[in-house]
Amino acid sequence: MEGGCACGHVRYRLTGRPMIVNACHCTWCQRETGTVHALNAVYEFDRVEHLKAEPEIVDTPSASGKGQRIARCPLCKVAVWSNYPGAGPALRFVRVGTMDDPGQCPPDAHIFTSTKQPWVTLPADAKAYPEFYDISKVWPAEVRERGRAARERIAQKK
Repeated sequence: MEGGCACGHVRYRLTGRPMIVNACHCTWCQRETGTVHALNAVYEFDRVEHLKAEPEIVDTPSASGKGQRIARCPLCKVAVWSNYPGAGPALRFVRVGTMDDPGQCPPDAHIFTSTKQPWVTLPADAKAYPEFYDISKVWPAEVRERGRAARERIAQKK
């Protein structure tokens, strides 16, 4: 899959399927995106290949107080992916809306639903969590292994 920002200056290619796709309904994501939730496909850092310009990394505050690093187009300022402190630089949370075919990445899980807008209705079979979930219980073993291996690869780059 490929994607990019609104002006086309930043383009990327994704290798393989995402580890998981989260729809985050926290109030922070609502404010940051200007809509009811963020939709992020989680990929290992080395499965996100930059095809054109490098994004600008912007350190932003977060509700946790730990902040996040958002990769934005330096021209149109669209956010294309983020790094969160819990996952560090090993995992990139790619904004599904920046993909050329976002329909390929429906949400696997809805998180922070305790603060979702009351008029948002989730499908009856949706996996929904009031806050964040326990990764050891939600992510399959092979996905947890992908995350572990990515953290190991990023540590070797240092």
